[in-house]
Amino acid sequence: MTGKIVRIQRFSTTNGPGLRSTVFVKGCPLTCHWCHNPEMQESKKQLMVYPEQCKACGFCVKTCENGGHSFVDGKHIVDRTNCVLCGKCEQMCPHSAIELAGQDVEASEVLERLLRDRPFYDSSKGGITISGGEPLAQFNFTKELLQLCKAEGLHTCLDTSGWGGRAAELVEWVDLYLWDFKESDPERHKYYTGVELEPILDSLQKMNDAGGKCLLRCPIIPGVNDRDEHLSAIAELANRMPCIQVIDLVPYHRLGVAKADAIGMHQDEFSSLTQEEKDHFLSVVTAKTNTQARWI
Repeated sequence: MTGKIVRIQRFSTTNGPGLRSTVFVKGCPLTCHWCHNPEMQESKKQLMVYPEQCKACGFCVKTCENGGHSFVDGKHIVDRTNCVLCGKCEQMCPHSAIELAGQDVEASEVLERLLRDRPFYDSSKGGITISGGEPLAQFNFTKELLQLCKAEGLHTCLDTSGWGGRAAELVEWVDLYLWDFKESDPERHKYYTGVELEPILDSLQKMNDAGGKCLLRCPIIPGVNDRDEHLSAIAELANRMPCIQVIDLVPYHRLGVAKADAIGMHQDEFSSLTQEEKDHFLSVVTAKTNTQARWI
């Protein structure tokens, strides 16, 4: 089974227990305003250019046969209308200022790469995480990769929003879901993510009923969902769903802004949470549930 991924991050410590390799798949039906991986929203390949790493060496200009790169007053200009996504400029750039986001791979090929770090998984009680993007948007590829990993005895995590309603079908091969819960108000959820809330809650219920386990990952975005009502709703959801082992509150960071710039798109930018705000939000959650809650 062939799928499209962006990268494999080795030695990850934030995407599940222990040391892990995280496979980032490409494509996501959600369009979260704060997305930290905007280059993984589109299912097609995309050219990323990081101007802060560019040294204006000109290798990309000489390499590109379609006039996709140029320099004006020392500034790197990218003409994406001429780009055919061949990847030659990425290969020639000596400063890692260019990246072609998206590669077609076989699930078996990904497994081969993942198994190289088995000693680190074993020694740290870690394993494999499939993230994105939205892994369920490439359901068959994700399923096959999970099956291959479980056949090798690897611990598996699936980082998902629950989109598509099929998360429960993978319970047999997922040791732990990292379930993104972004907004508890249906109208705000639709506005800020582009998709309806109810199908996602229904998917979570089905996964719960199927015996799955998850960490509920809740990005807290200032001015969007940093409301006591939303924090209380998170606690209430954990009280209703035995599958939720831990509530992970995730503070906003602006990593997605630079990556959005790199692919030529705009992304909203939000302020950072203060320590006082983080302490307050955590207290709101912990006051209303016995489920462990923490900032990650």
